[in-house]
Amino acid sequence: MEQNILWKTSRNLAVQLTLLMMVCSCSLIPTKQIEVTAKPLERKIIQPVMPREIDLQEPMWIVITPDNWEDKLAMIEEQEGELVFLAMTIPDYEVMAYNMQELKRYINELKEVVVYYKTVTTNKEE
Repeated sequence: MEQNILWKTSRNLAVQLTLLMMVCSCSLIPTKQIEVTAKPLERKIIQPVMPREIDLQEPMWIVITPDNWEDKLAMIEEQEGELVFLAMTIPDYEVMAYNMQELKRYINELKEVVVYYKTVTTNKEE
């Protein structure tokens, strides 16, 4: 019987302590105020070296017609030693010219993008 009373008393005490801890939680311990600040980091961005300019060479264009093909054939064989014909229609030549303009436009736009990012990422103090 005494054990039964002791058991009930200890169980009652444990329940009361558990409830007390749950109600109080950590409010008895003082909390510290945390201050959060943000500041930008200075980064050193290394700029890539710009590529060298394009060094294109001009091909020699010879227009061969039914009227001058024998003269041009003799001239080419005399200058070069052998002869190869490449034929192109006028619409194909226009397509080739359009493609070259597109390449030029694309390269210029890429160059502008590179220059923009180079000016944005370099320090103005330097």
